[in-house]
Amino acid sequence: MFRHLPPVFLEPTVRVTMLAILAFGFSGAATSPYQSVVGIRELGLGNGTYSALIFVASIVNVTASIVLGNLADRIGSYRRMMLGISAVGILAFGLVYAVPTQAVFVASLLLLLPLYGALYSLLFANVRSITRDMNPEDIATVNSGARAMISVAWIAVPGITGLLLARSPSMLPAYLYAALACSACFALIHVLMPREGGGAGAVAERLSHLAALGEVLSPRVFVRLTAIALICGMLHMNGMLLPLILTGSAQGEVADIGFIVGIVALLEVIFIFAWARLQRRMGPVRALAFGSAVYAAYLAALGWVSAPWQVYALTIVSGFGAAAIITIPITYLQDLIAERPGLGSALISVNTFVSSGLSALLFAAGTGLSSYPGTAILSSLAGAGGVGLLLFLERRA
Repeated sequence: MFRHLPPVFLEPTVRVTMLAILAFGFSGAATSPYQSVVGIRELGLGNGTYSALIFVASIVNVTASIVLGNLADRIGSYRRMMLGISAVGILAFGLVYAVPTQAVFVASLLLLLPLYGALYSLLFANVRSITRDMNPEDIATVNSGARAMISVAWIAVPGITGLLLARSPSMLPAYLYAALACSACFALIHVLMPREGGGAGAVAERLSHLAALGEVLSPRVFVRLTAIALICGMLHMNGMLLPLILTGSAQGEVADIGFIVGIVALLEVIFIFAWARLQRRMGPVRALAFGSAVYAAYLAALGWVSAPWQVYALTIVSGFGAAAIITIPITYLQDLIAERPGLGSALISVNTFVSSGLSALLFAAGTGLSSYPGTAILSSLAGAGGVGLLLFLERRA
């Protein structure tokens, strides 16, 4: 499929980074669907305790992303930072598998895994440092291809892991698979990535970590981040609502959930490359607004489904809109702090944190005032509000 893309993908460091992102995606796809099963059912953590741990872990992750991204900018090398964080991932997943106790799981979930999660933004920072002298269209295309690697991992890995462990009394071997994926990521970076870190170079000015946080929270950046978070929040809301609506008002089966998630992931990979071309014609802001409007329409329609076939029919609309939302904001957020690839890419993690928080509040409000279908329609309106805010801000700019 790469033959249809610009020759920018022939750049060796771009290809190595994309393979490293694929390995990173494998580690998450192997464990994320089963993490609650391991923590709650196998290791005996309570529901409230697990929820609190997830919340604290998300705070650690966003803090680590900002600090490590700023630190990578200051030292001018993303390669060394990525090697260290990959090693943390090997340790995190390996410890949970080798020493399956509550204490080890909690330590890994609260510290090691959030640090490893910062590798995602560092990998995109490395991509940005390589492509910063390219034209905006090529930068967006490379980011789209890199993000597609995560969707590729999620197409098959969760299902394959489930099949491999279907007869196993424990889901802990999933953490062994993830440790192997981290090892592959480490090897790719260590062996194939150039030692100069893919063109990291020096940035205009070295910031303290407090000053870096201040730049992230500056009004110019944060208000735009809020608009993107409202848009991306629709993905979080769909993740919570789709299983509930599908097995509720749509009268589907639990097995339908896995099939639909896999179909949408496959469609995302296909449509990601279509959006790379659309961005060249429409520009990133208009393309994101259009894709987000499509996804908002999908969520509104999800609120009215009454049969499984209707949800399956909506996968095309869902995949098309989701492909825009998971790719275009990466470049947009990096451009908000364009002179600092590490800090700008850390906004990806900040956006994930803010959008998931807004989604949790919206889910609580929607389900308190209405039903699951009503909450889907409410989340559609919130996403449309994010589109309106983004267009307003960019028109003023």
